[in-house]
Amino acid sequence: MGLTSNNVVIMAVVAALLLFTATIWLWPRLAGRGVTAVVGRVGMLAATQVAVFAAFGLFANQSFGFYGSWADLFGAENEMGVVVDHDTPGGRVKVTESRKLNVSGGSSPETGGRIDKVTFRGQVSRIASPAYVYLPPEYFQPRYSERRFPAALVLTGYPGTTEALINGLKYPQKSQKLVKEGRMQPTILVMMRPTVAPPRDTECMDVPGGPQTETFFTEDVPKAVSEHYRAGTQARSWGVIGNSTGGYCALKMAMRHPDAFSTAVGLSPYYKAPIDPTTGDLFGGSRQLERENDLMWRLGHKPAPPVSLLVSSSERGEKNYRATMRFVAKVQDLNRRGEPIRISSMILGTGGHNFNTWKREVSPALEWMSTRLHAD
Repeated sequence: MGLTSNNVVIMAVVAALLLFTATIWLWPRLAGRGVTAVVGRVGMLAATQVAVFAAFGLFANQSFGFYGSWADLFGAENEMGVVVDHDTPGGRVKVTESRKLNVSGGSSPETGGRIDKVTFRGQVSRIASPAYVYLPPEYFQPRYSERRFPAALVLTGYPGTTEALINGLKYPQKSQKLVKEGRMQPTILVMMRPTVAPPRDTECMDVPGGPQTETFFTEDVPKAVSEHYRAGTQARSWGVIGNSTGGYCALKMAMRHPDAFSTAVGLSPYYKAPIDPTTGDLFGGSRQLERENDLMWRLGHKPAPPVSLLVSSSERGEKNYRATMRFVAKVQDLNRRGEPIRISSMILGTGGHNFNTWKREVSPALEWMSTRLHAD
């Protein structure tokens, strides 16, 4: 059973309850002063505490997506981004696993869709990184056999795990439900984490002398997907959505590369790349490069791109609320001047910077994005 599966969490909770009950029940029998009684009490208390902490830890991990697998938890995960030193035609996408989506009625790809585990190899960026690609049921239905579908790049925060997009935020499940209800058009979801050179946080930048992450996401990934799958090839067919770091990446890449993405959603985004021990020197000492990756600065100093943006925040619980309101106001001002950029917002009354908040925002965000994407 997987680390994030419901069965593991339920078993941990049941074990904790049973040990707690056993401790209460057996405590009178272990009330003596002998070695056996003392060791028994210590053993019962220790076992109960370990079980309780394990249950809470597993539940928290399932909710917030700290670790995606047992190997990830114990530091044995070695599927990392690597530099590709060769140029093999047709080798941009390697599918390593396919599975059906675990939804009601999803017994086959034609009814529930399919999730492919893949590795993208960037021929321009020379980066390779794993991903999950969700193909909607319509992709496999005969009446759509000649159709190219719109696609959305879905990004986690930092460090994040790609599995959390499936098991935590449930992007494929929510997408399938929205399409079934007629609230969203069938869309290919390309789910990734922005950390393509772990453990470094590149903030989706082409780092001078370092990983060319922006090129990977804006050039290599869309091209690889559209060549391997029936995904649209034009910017009007592509959107990008992410939370936290992924939200900043989404907004930035659409604003800087409207030829790649026409639509972007930032869930609890920030608007300027941080500089800390996880990022290192992102700008190579260039003040100009730093400004160009500051979204607020771009709105005042660069031509407004023809893209649609959605940002989210909370009046209470999110630190980005004031920055988000300033960002919205700046884009609105550009609208009034006739610029082509468009802005929408989703502001909650309360909600912290966590998965519980983003779970409330994913479905409305997907529905909003779907109305702005066009299939080829």
